[in-house]
Amino acid sequence: LQPSRKHAAVDRFVTPDEFATYETIAKSKGFLLVSASPLTRSSYHADEDFARLRTAREAQLARR
Repeated sequence: LQPSRKHAAVDRFVTPDEFATYETIAKSKGFLLVSASPLTRSSYHADEDFARLRTAREAQLARR
């Protein structure tokens, strides 16, 4: 999904299964929230993800 010819060319498309693997790896490394999909960008649902992350972090701290 190259935005323009001035941007880097697309080398290959990452499959949904690969994104699922990335999510599993990130969670195994301690990430509390992962948004991994073909069309996800850094601001994708950022407000909702921040609220979910806060809830997950508070739950994690409460278990200590």
